Amino acid sequence: MTLKRFKNLVLFICITVVTIGFAQDKQKITVEYSGNTSTAPDIEDGALVFLRDKSQQVHFIHKGVNVWCDKAIYYEDQDYLEAFSNVVMKQGDTINMVAKYVEYSGKTQRAFARGDVVLTEPKSTLKTDTLHFDRIKQQAYYNTGGTVVRDSSGTITSKIGRYYMSTSKYQFIKDVVLVNPQYTLNTERLDFFTENGYAYLFGPSTITGETSKVYCERGFYDTNRNIGHFQRNAKIDYDNRTVEGDSLYFDRNKSFASASNNITVTDTLNKSIVRGHYAEVWRAKDSVFITKRALAITVQEKDSVYIHADTLMLTGKEPNRITRAFYNVKLYKSDMAGKADSIHVDHKKGLTQLINLSRFSSTDAFATKRKPVLWNIGNQMTGDTIHLLSNVVTEKLDSLKVFENAFLVSKDTLSEDAYNQIKGKRLIGLFRDNELYNVDIIKNAEVIYYLRNDKNELIGIDKSKSGSINIQIENQEIVETRFNLQIDAQLFPESEFPKAGRRLRGFDWRGEERPMSVEDLFKDDPPLNLPIIKGLEDYVPPEEFIDDAVTERIEEAGKATPTKANKAARNLPKENEPTIVPLNKKEEKVLTKDAKKIIKNDLIKDIKTESDKDN
Repeated sequence: MTLKRFKNLVLFICITVVTIGFAQDKQKITVEYSGNTSTAPDIEDGALVFLRDKSQQVHFIHKGVNVWCDKAIYYEDQDYLEAFSNVVMKQGDTINMVAKYVEYSGKTQRAFARGDVVLTEPKSTLKTDTLHFDRIKQQAYYNTGGTVVRDSSGTITSKIGRYYMSTSKYQFIKDVVLVNPQYTLNTERLDFFTENGYAYLFGPSTITGETSKVYCERGFYDTNRNIGHFQRNAKIDYDNRTVEGDSLYFDRNKSFASASNNITVTDTLNKSIVRGHYAEVWRAKDSVFITKRALAITVQEKDSVYIHADTLMLTGKEPNRITRAFYNVKLYKSDMAGKADSIHVDHKKGLTQLINLSRFSSTDAFATKRKPVLWNIGNQMTGDTIHLLSNVVTEKLDSLKVFENAFLVSKDTLSEDAYNQIKGKRLIGLFRDNELYNVDIIKNAEVIYYLRNDKNELIGIDKSKSGSINIQIENQEIVETRFNLQIDAQLFPESEFPKAGRRLRGFDWRGEERPMSVEDLFKDDPPLNLPIIKGLEDYVPPEEFIDDAVTERIEEAGKATPTKANKAARNLPKENEPTIVPLNKKEEKVLTKDAKKIIKNDLIKDIKTESDKDN
C-alpha cells in the first residue's frame, strides 16, 4: 500500500468515526457537508478542521439551527464549534445571522459572533460588531453599539441592545437614537416591538420634528401611525407654543395634541397662557380648546388680564387671534373685573364682548346671575351685552358700551345701604389711565345720586329723569351731571326720601360676586374630580443576560472535560459594559490562504483529469 493510499484510508476512518459518533448522539452538532476534513498540530487533540471546497461551504446542523462557513474547528469532547469566514447561521425561517466569526456550544446552545454581524428577522435588521445569542432564552444581546433598521420606523442606534425573539421585541439602552425622515427620537431606554412598531420610552426622551418637539420621561409612540402618549413632565413645543400636562396625546399626521390634568399652554408670540385640565391643540388651525377650570392669561407689561370659564377656545394666528369663553365666565385685572355667560375677545381690535345668551328664560332663577356685569374701581355696570374696547398698542382701556338695560351703580360709602344709580337704554363710557371719567346714558335716563359738599356732608338725594345724561367722574366721584331733555328732577333731604323709591327698577347690586384676586375666579366652582393617570410603570432594569440559569448551563458544559478549559465559558459579555472583541486577523488570513489553496488544488486536479482523458 502506498503512503498516499494509507493517508486517504486514515482520513476515511476518521470521518467514519466522527459520523458514527454524531449519529449515536443526535443532540450533538452534526456535520451535513464538508469539502475537506483534517487535523492540525496547532489545535487540541481530537479537534477536527473542516474546510469548504469549490462547490459549497461547510454545513453543520444542531437542533434546528443551520451553520455554514468557509472553515470550522469542531471540538467533539466539548461539542463546541468555531466557524470562520462568511459565516451564516439560520434558525427556522425567521432568524438569519451572518458574521465573519462565530462560536457555538452544542451543550449550552449559546453562540458568540463578531465581525460585521448582521441579524435579520422578518421586520428588522440588526448590525453590530459583537453579538451574543442564547437559543434557549431566544435572546440576542450586544454591548458594543448596534444599529437596527426597520423600513417603516427608521434606524435605531444604541450602545446596548437586546432582542427577545419570542415577542419580537428590542430593548435599547444608553444613547438611544431613532432616526425617521419625519423626526428624531432620543432617549436612554427604548422598548421597541418590530411586529407593530410600538415604542416605549423610559427616562428623559425627546422626539424632534420639523415643526414640533416632544419631551417626556415616560412615553409610548406608535411609529407606524405616528401617534403617542406621554407622561412625567411631558410637554410639546409647537413653533411658539408649548403644551404641558400630566398626560399628553400627540398625532403627528394631524398636527394635533391633547392633554389631561394640570395643563399649561404657553404662547410666547401672543404673550398668552392658558391653563386647565383638558385641552386640545390644532397646530394647522392655530387653535386651542381647553376646559375643566380653564384660565386664559393675557400677559401685559404692567397688568395681566385673567379670564376663567368652564370652556375656553383660542383660534387664529397673530394678529387675528380670537378668544371665546363659555359658561359662567369671569374676568379679572387689578382695576377691573367682570362676569358673563360668555365672553368673546377680538385681539386685533382690542374688543372684549360680555354676552348674555338669550336662550335663558327671564323666569330662570339664575338668569340675573348670567347677565353681564363689569366692575371698574368703584363702579358696577350691567346690561344685556357689554363691549369693552382697549388700545392694542398701549394695552390700556379705551371705552365701553352697554347695550339694552344699561345700569351704572356705585356704593355711597358714607351712608348705609345707599347706592348712586344711573339707568338708561344704553351706556357709553370713556377711560383715562384705565379709570372711567366720562359716561353718557342714552334714552330713558334715570338717576338717583347722593349729593355731598366738600366736607362730604350729605346735601340731599337727587332723583331725575331725562332723555339722556352726561356724567363727568374724577377720583371715582361724579363732579358734573348734564341733563338733556330733562323731564323730571327732585332733590330730597335724606329724611324725606321714600325708602320704596331708593332703588331704580331693575337695580341689582352684585358687589359680592366681584373677583378681588385671581383665586376668587375659582371660588364658586364645583369640586374638581380629575381622572387618575396611570401611565407606564416605573423603569425596571432588564434581567441579566447571563443569569443564574445560564451560568448553570455553562458550568454543566465544562464537567465532561474537567482537565480542559471550559470553552462554553469563553467570550461572556460583561453586563452593560461595552467590550469590543476584535476579529483575529491572523486567523482570517490563514483561513483565506487555506481556502484558496484547497480550491486551487481541486481546480488543478480537474484540469489533470481532463488532460488524461484527452490523452
